Amino acid sequence: MTNRLAMAQINAILTLHQSSHSNRQIARMLGVDRETVGKYVALGQAQNGPNAPTGSEADGGGGGPPPLAGPASDCEPFRQLVLQKLEQGLSAVRIHQDLQEEPGFTASYYSVRRFVNRLKRKSELPFRRLETAPGEEAQVDFGTAAPVIDRDGKRRRPWLFRIVLSHSRKGYSEAVYHQSTEAFIQCLENAFHHFGGAPKRLVIDNLKAAVHKADWYDPEIHPKLQSFAAHYGTVFLPTRPYTPRHKGKVESGVNYAQENALKGRTFDSLTQQNVFLLDWETHVADTRIHGTTKRQVAKLFHDAEQEALLPLPADRFAFFHEARRTVHRDGHVEVDKAFYSVPPEYVARRLWVRWDGRLVRVFNNRWEQVAVHAKAEPGRFRTSNEHIPKEKFSAVERGTDALLRQVARIGPQTRQWAEAMTQARGVEGVRVLVGLKALASQHDAESLENACEAALSHGAYRLRTLRQLLKRHSPQQRQFDFLEAHPIIRPLADYSLESLHQFRKERTPW
Repeated sequence: MTNRLAMAQINAILTLHQSSHSNRQIARMLGVDRETVGKYVALGQAQNGPNAPTGSEADGGGGGPPPLAGPASDCEPFRQLVLQKLEQGLSAVRIHQDLQEEPGFTASYYSVRRFVNRLKRKSELPFRRLETAPGEEAQVDFGTAAPVIDRDGKRRRPWLFRIVLSHSRKGYSEAVYHQSTEAFIQCLENAFHHFGGAPKRLVIDNLKAAVHKADWYDPEIHPKLQSFAAHYGTVFLPTRPYTPRHKGKVESGVNYAQENALKGRTFDSLTQQNVFLLDWETHVADTRIHGTTKRQVAKLFHDAEQEALLPLPADRFAFFHEARRTVHRDGHVEVDKAFYSVPPEYVARRLWVRWDGRLVRVFNNRWEQVAVHAKAEPGRFRTSNEHIPKEKFSAVERGTDALLRQVARIGPQTRQWAEAMTQARGVEGVRVLVGLKALASQHDAESLENACEAALSHGAYRLRTLRQLLKRHSPQQRQFDFLEAHPIIRPLADYSLESLHQFRKERTPW
């Protein structure tokens, strides 16, 4: 049984026949059997008559080859539904499964498959070639570089980074071992400095190093690349997934570098391969006459595109590391085994952290900076006072000035004693001030004022002295000369007559 041809092939047969091609020529050109060609030619003549002119009522006035009648597919009533499912990327098997749930559908899987193939074979519109203005665009992609064989004979296959300026076709190539975000940024920055400027937009594939989530309408660019683009004033435009023609210039550019520069070569190191690639770009790729522009690449770049590139900033991109971190219960995030505080409202939440050799920056999910710290050594803490709730501060942590202001409210003698004590004892005096506040809660202000006046008159700056004065209810303590002349001297009252006789007895050898 003769296989049924697609309508496009049948129309091609009749069009070629009307243009005076023989059945043998038609069969050879279309790759079909000559008898099949004859059959469809005869069918066309039978439907329209041997002398029906092109564009007559016999072919509907359309001016093209006459349509052939044939049995309609059982899927024809469901054409629009099938088209919708094809746009969703569903297979013929899945479409057949879904159509079985539709009322009135009785076609077999093979009927669905033939109908789907017929719809897919409809001629598509030709691709539109887009040429860009100088400095407007560059396309970026990765390929496979030449093998690197080290001294031990270990063979490694690096990746080939390549970027091509869309107007002049000037390129830059670099071999790297990993397609990481860091390596991608480094290659782009090296390319910009090789060109002497940056393009206004970068067309990239949906690389994992660049695109967190591929989406034609709203792709999620890696945050680090967003910062890189802002630094150079450019923008990333990911292509539609599985649509390589959107970056056809660099696709062919990668193939050109692989075939012309690297095919059949090996290198002893990655550095050796990159030195070779840079020399090849300058002396081979730049000097060629490009097949599309019909111009020498280097001349077109220097004459038209180099000045149109965005000027480079004074400094290179401040390279940083970046990661998500969970805020611990103590209000700190961990970075390189050191700990950095954040505002208390972010406890137990995940935040973005960026760090380099000098600073650690913390961002919320809206990329608003919530904390910044100087980099600390492993095991150390960086804690900002503004990140600690007021109720969590101890009196000591509030500092000397705050405590002096509080005790000054008791009275002028207490204030003078506290200030003199602080100057005399330094940092140790902070805890003494806390104890002084505690005494104020246990004694009236007048008693404390008298005790501080007496202690101040004798230069006694210990809290124990104030306690003793308060205990003895001595307003001025006139006999204070022997109270605390020295910290180790005990009061005379502690030395009774009985204790003095006992002391002499122990000291007398006879």
